[in-house]
Amino acid sequence: MIFLKPKTSEAVFVDQFTARNTTHRYRVIRIWEQDPEPLLLSPGLLPLATLARTDSPQSLLQQVAVQVSMIEEAATKQSISVCTQLLAGLVFEPELIRQFLRREDMRESAIYQEILPEGLQKGREQGIEQGIEQGIEQGRQSELRLVMRLLTRRLGSINSQLQSRLQELSLAQLEDLGEVLLDFVSEADLMNWLNTIES
Repeated sequence: MIFLKPKTSEAVFVDQFTARNTTHRYRVIRIWEQDPEPLLLSPGLLPLATLARTDSPQSLLQQVAVQVSMIEEAATKQSISVCTQLLAGLVFEPELIRQFLRREDMRESAIYQEILPEGLQKGREQGIEQGIEQGIEQGRQSELRLVMRLLTRRLGSINSQLQSRLQELSLAQLEDLGEVLLDFVSEADLMNWLNTIES
């Protein structure tokens, strides 16, 4: 069992699983307690080295980046760089990672290319949703201003308590009020109408 980030949970110190009549023992590796030197010697372990024990995390990240840059085979180098950036992201700020490792490797990776369309689609959906919500709110504010002007013209000044209640109305409720307010002759009529829709 490999734990990547320091945790205080007891689970990171448990080394066996027991169920009924069987007990399964396993080795627990807490990466943050491991010496980085052996990890720096193998290209496949470089991503894990970023999470290893160190007094100088930035220097360790720089060492890993140097080792990654020395990988000769381009596809392997890109793959190791991407994995290193992903794991380093657990403990380092993105700006620091970008100082030492090529951002292009991440963009060119199969994982990034697979995730990108999902992110773009989600962004579009959120943008559309926000646009609709903003449009509805703008419509509601316009309707509220119109209703307030009509009520003031019909009834005179509206007290602040009623104004607050009017602020809370939905667009549909404001449209309904716009139709019935022509029948009002006093603030009491407005108050009765508000009490009716709130009950």
